Amino acid sequence: MIGCHDQNADYLPFDGITCKHMDQLPVPFRTIMASRQADLAALHAYPIEKLAEIISEVGFHCTCCSRCCTRDFNGHVLLLDADVMRIRSFAPGSLEPVPVLDFCDQNGMYYASGYTLRSQGDPKGSCHFLDEGRCRIYEKRPSICQLYPYLLHREPDDKGTIDWRQISGLNLHGEYNMEISEKEAYSLALKIKVFEEDVLSHEIAYLAYTGRYFLDNGLRNVRKRFDDGLRSAWDGGVIEVMVFSNSGYDRWMIREGIPIQKQKTASDRIS
Repeated sequence: MIGCHDQNADYLPFDGITCKHMDQLPVPFRTIMASRQADLAALHAYPIEKLAEIISEVGFHCTCCSRCCTRDFNGHVLLLDADVMRIRSFAPGSLEPVPVLDFCDQNGMYYASGYTLRSQGDPKGSCHFLDEGRCRIYEKRPSICQLYPYLLHREPDDKGTIDWRQISGLNLHGEYNMEISEKEAYSLALKIKVFEEDVLSHEIAYLAYTGRYFLDNGLRNVRKRFDDGLRSAWDGGVIEVMVFSNSGYDRWMIREGIPIQKQKTASDRIS
């Protein structure tokens, strides 16, 4: 179940279904939410048996090449709220806002959907926790790292055709065609589907919460302000970012490309 902690429950989405008055949200939020809800419905309908069969056919085996632990190969790692809370408990300095910012209001405040792990700043963008090709928090690694390279979501291919994607980096790392038992493949398929549902649910909650925040505070998403602020940031300026996590916002600033959290305690969160 998803929802933001607004006191008016009429505005909360549950399991991807819009509730009363959600149609009052500003257009960009309402439109994107409708698309994500359609994705969630399609994901719910996707047969577990089909994904388990694909996992068995692929038979991926990790060779510890650590390519998947770099932004050069995989972009940034998406952290669910449970990942954020766990990692924040022992390595809070390893977290930073996702690098893709979604909205900017007329006051120049940006909005991001959540957290990722910092990179080491090397050319490959190695994960903060990568040490000589090994993960320093392997037993506590994020959910996506536990399931990689398997996934389940719809996205366009290089020709723009939108279809299901179940494997990341196929034939680009690791070993394939290794034997995976039917039981293990099915178990993995269940976990992957739950993970992808959680990802979409988080995004829907973020859109609902941010849309309502804009509505209640008379804010507008201004593309020119968005572009101007990013150009200024590239030239050494400062931008502020609201990062959505655990049903509220944390305030951050990005100065010369370096994210810095402005508020440290739960009592400072915007909720």
